[in-house]
Amino acid sequence: MRQTRIVRNIFLGIENLLLHKLRSFLTTLGVVFGVGSVVAMLSVGEGASKEALDQIRKVGSNNIIIRSIKSVEEESLSTTRSFMSMYGLTYADQQRIEETFNTVNQVVPVKLVRKDAWLGERSMEMRVVGTTPAWFNLVHRETIAGRVLLQEDLRNRTGVVVLTEFGARKLLATENTVGQILRVGSEYFEIVGIVKSEGGMAGNIQMPDEQIDAYIPIAVAKERYGDVMTRNTAGSFIREMVELHQMIVQVDNMDHVESTAAGIESILKRFHKKEDYRISVPLALLRQAEATKRTFNIVLGSIACISLLVGGIGIMNIMLASVTERTREIGIRRAIGARRRQIISQFLIETIVLSTLGGLIGIGVGLFIPWLITLFSEMPTIVTLKSVLLSVCISISIGVLFGLYPAVRAAQVDPIIALRHE
Repeated sequence: MRQTRIVRNIFLGIENLLLHKLRSFLTTLGVVFGVGSVVAMLSVGEGASKEALDQIRKVGSNNIIIRSIKSVEEESLSTTRSFMSMYGLTYADQQRIEETFNTVNQVVPVKLVRKDAWLGERSMEMRVVGTTPAWFNLVHRETIAGRVLLQEDLRNRTGVVVLTEFGARKLLATENTVGQILRVGSEYFEIVGIVKSEGGMAGNIQMPDEQIDAYIPIAVAKERYGDVMTRNTAGSFIREMVELHQMIVQVDNMDHVESTAAGIESILKRFHKKEDYRISVPLALLRQAEATKRTFNIVLGSIACISLLVGGIGIMNIMLASVTERTREIGIRRAIGARRRQIISQFLIETIVLSTLGGLIGIGVGLFIPWLITLFSEMPTIVTLKSVLLSVCISISIGVLFGLYPAVRAAQVDPIIALRHE
């Protein structure tokens, strides 16, 4: 019986709303745009945050990246004619880290050299990365063709090279990829594999790889290119001696990353008189990015909720006007036995129908806007079930909260005065 009454009141509420179609439609617009903005803004925030977090995770949450940099003193002296600058990480630093910390799984040394690479008539400047096979375990990149470096290459000091996809396309063009002989500077290497290009920035951390990398065994890089690099400038030349340009330290557990990074910094400070290194901890940046994501979502959600608040006020305003218009109808219903709670439920159902209908249309708008953003700007957007459910709950709550006062006011109308109302 009670369910039948509720269903009847719902149909009665819908019928009353349809008597004023334009007014009802305009009333729901506030909720439509409010719900649509909640879904759209949260999806934009989620997409942007996920892209940033994915980039940071590519560096490795368990990794610590240490780079050689020029100190302030070295920068000022490097302008001196024929001056040799000595700075950065050393092979001894690698050994100390490996022997000191039981939380370190492995340390991957990296030696970098900029050289012109030639394949037939084609040439381009490449970043030659002397490293170990463990690089490809820590910097995960898809192998497109052939293979990556092996321990046998390192042990036998084999003249082999692994190119990135970008560099391979520039040099090889229509040629077969694996098996070609590449001249890098004055040295020759056999191309044994191609890996996917990445590079760029992950938050504030430079990715370990670049799009124009050529990977060779570190023993070969040291043997053929040495530790001293010479750069010619206008009227002078600058020589730099750097043993290792970079080290990637893999820690056994994420819980030990930050404490291990602090320990490594302490050791490096002890053996380096100048601050000629920089330590980057992707995990710390990852946590910061996740905290920023939460704040970003709260801010966007709050802004969108203001739109919903405005929509709720619009519903209350229209329902108060409706109570005034239907005073005589309320009086007749009270006179023939309708109770106050029935009057309240009737008006409350009408506001809930308005807000729920607006919420459903708003969800459609909220799904359409992110699709447009992704289509025209190629910016990733992610619509989560949580944002959709949150929007539906908010729209229904608005119907209840902002419809309660007009409904109570309608129920408090005196039947005698209501019957006399013109």
